[in-house]
Amino acid sequence: MNRVLLVRTWRAQLGKVVLIAVVSSAWGWLMPFFYSQFSGTLRELAKQNPLFGQLSNFGSGSILTLPGTITLGTQHPFAITLVAVFAVGVAGLAIAGERQAGTLEVLLARPIPRRTLFITIWGALLALVALVIAALVVGMVIGVVTQGLLAELDLGQMPFVWLNGLLLWSAFLSFSLAMSATFDRTGPAIGLSLAFLLLNYFLEILGSLWTDAAWTQEYSLFHHFQPSEILSGKADPFDFVLLVVVIAIPLAFALLLFPRRDLAAPA
Repeated sequence: MNRVLLVRTWRAQLGKVVLIAVVSSAWGWLMPFFYSQFSGTLRELAKQNPLFGQLSNFGSGSILTLPGTITLGTQHPFAITLVAVFAVGVAGLAIAGERQAGTLEVLLARPIPRRTLFITIWGALLALVALVIAALVVGMVIGVVTQGLLAELDLGQMPFVWLNGLLLWSAFLSFSLAMSATFDRTGPAIGLSLAFLLLNYFLEILGSLWTDAAWTQEYSLFHHFQPSEILSGKADPFDFVLLVVVIAIPLAFALLLFPRRDLAAPA
């Protein structure tokens, strides 16, 4: 890694990451608070109306249990948007944006080898994503403690929730940065990165709301981030292994392709 580039990348994103980390922590706290205030009423409604019980499931989460509520919170569009700012937005712009602005050649002329450039940006953004997810998990822990819900949750499993979430978003980060290293314009890089994210989200939500299409969840990366299973002591090691493989594929692709690309002068 290039230390100067690493520090400058962090410095450029400092204000953004602090704001998003604070909001993520507040969102994490809100999940246990919502559960403590409304879980009793919601469970009664589910008993009286089976349809409501089915609709209480969203993605891999459920509002009827504390682990399920936490899972639902991590798969809510708001939480996804917070992490996607770095894992998709900043990553998609990182190299393609420099290329489009005509500054990539100046950056590489320092000189910084292309693989070093790619790995440094990936490592810098990975640290920011890890920080945002950690803030989300810390908010959840604070919510569980302040709402008196320790009996319903094993906080010792929270580090594994953080790790599972980090692997999930590292997969999207790796794909987005690979797309950024592939194209000379930000449009295709961001477009394909968002399409990849939305496709995975669509498959997860479709399978949770339509029982006949439940099989689609297995093809979604979001289905392999399961806080409810981890917090219940039923984590599947396959989820972790699969996400590591998905991270490695776009990384290998980019590290092979990017150094060989002919970077023509920008139009």
